[in-house]
Amino acid sequence: MKVLVILGHPRKDSYNAELAEAYISGAKEAGVEIEYLALADLEFEINVSTPSSQDQFMEKDLIKSQKLIKWADHLVFVFPTWWGNMPALLKGFIDRVFTPGFAFYEIQPDAFQKLLSPRTAQLIITMDTPVIIDRLVNGAPSTKSISNATLKFCGVKPVRKIIFSPIKHSSLEKKQKWIQQVYELGKNLENGVLGPWEKLWKNVSPWIQAVRFQFYPMTFFAYGVGSLIYSNIFNQFDYQVFILGYLVLFLIEVITVFSNDYFDKTTDRLNKYFSTFSGGSRVLVNGLISDAQIKKAMIILFSLGCIATVLLGFLSLSAFHHVILTIVALFLIAISYTAPPLKFSYNGLGELVVGFTHSFAVILCGFIFQGGNIANPTPWIVGIPLFFSIVPAIIMAGIPDYYADKQAGKGTLVVRMGVKNAIFLAIIFVCLSLVSAMLIIHDSAFEIFFDDIIYLSIAHALLLIYMLLNFIGKRKKPKRIDGMMAIALMYILWFVLVPFFKLV
Repeated sequence: MKVLVILGHPRKDSYNAELAEAYISGAKEAGVEIEYLALADLEFEINVSTPSSQDQFMEKDLIKSQKLIKWADHLVFVFPTWWGNMPALLKGFIDRVFTPGFAFYEIQPDAFQKLLSPRTAQLIITMDTPVIIDRLVNGAPSTKSISNATLKFCGVKPVRKIIFSPIKHSSLEKKQKWIQQVYELGKNLENGVLGPWEKLWKNVSPWIQAVRFQFYPMTFFAYGVGSLIYSNIFNQFDYQVFILGYLVLFLIEVITVFSNDYFDKTTDRLNKYFSTFSGGSRVLVNGLISDAQIKKAMIILFSLGCIATVLLGFLSLSAFHHVILTIVALFLIAISYTAPPLKFSYNGLGELVVGFTHSFAVILCGFIFQGGNIANPTPWIVGIPLFFSIVPAIIMAGIPDYYADKQAGKGTLVVRMGVKNAIFLAIIFVCLSLVSAMLIIHDSAFEIFFDDIIYLSIAHALLLIYMLLNFIGKRKKPKRIDGMMAIALMYILWFVLVPFFKLV
């Protein structure tokens, strides 16, 4: 472990300096690599005199400081609290060193990339104000500003805090006890910074990020609609088949997401405007998971999926080969979104493929697994407005990825048609979803699958169309469209949740 201790007190003969030295002594005994920055020794202008701190001349001591911060795994800040906050020297150091492009990257005004992850930090703070008063009356400004507004904002976490108070009226014996406590804090680095649960979370969280759970509820409800259509027609429902069938679909979706990350790594690496909705999970690009690990995970999940598929084939009322062929077809189509040789997302078919797999295909799986026939028109017809509502969101997801996809040779509809034409196509699909839903609900044979609340989707569609047209009319178009993406994804829910809860 590499540790950087930063003394933020402007006097090197202070009690804070003794605390820093005690921590260093303990850390050295723990066997870690350690560097020490006493800010009072550095020569730099503490004021930011240019519109952006990254445009100001960087003194040699600041360049060295940035190199040490990048070198370190663990940052330790030792400083006093004066007038409720850190000393001006430390504040000036942060202003000058934690610059855009070094500590964080501004994607657009409301979106930032954290560049100092996965470092951790320890704050050792002294003050004369009682801690309880500092928290309840002052709001703990010194700890919150450096912990939340600076370090965590830049990706440093967890940030540990230890506060000693009051300093001025404490006895020498008490101060020596605190010095020993800080020494032990440094020595404890031999056990690492993270506790057992934090270590577990550190290992698990990249996989949670890779799975991208935010996209799974829609699949579940669409699958549920297919199962409930069968139940409504034939008056029977097998819960075991339902659960096992969804497990198979879940495994297919996870494998597909992992495959997309693996085969889209080039465009993801180029993508500066990624978000929750687009640009992949970033785990491979950021080195949180290796290529070998994700390939191994896909093999394990595929093996589990094969076992679950065979078992499902035996439990389902449908013919064994019908269940197997349905799952194999869905898997091959889904995985081919980015995987060679088909690579649908690279030849302009990706948006339609996602629309198909998350509407018709998933609904049919629910219907067939319960015992239905693929030739039955009901699940196909119910899936029409859902299909038309999904495609606009997938088209829009290509807008933030446009420059990266174009550079990487990924032929999404946005790349092939241009942003403006792709948006018009998305509007057409929104209109088609509305028209098809209205036609279905007015057919007496299908009115049982929709409720009158579906008419509220008209207002939602008009809002989405307005936002899309407004986006086209902007001279300077934003690189990220998180708000529009959220509205587009919520629009899909009308055509999956309404039939689901109506059938339930």
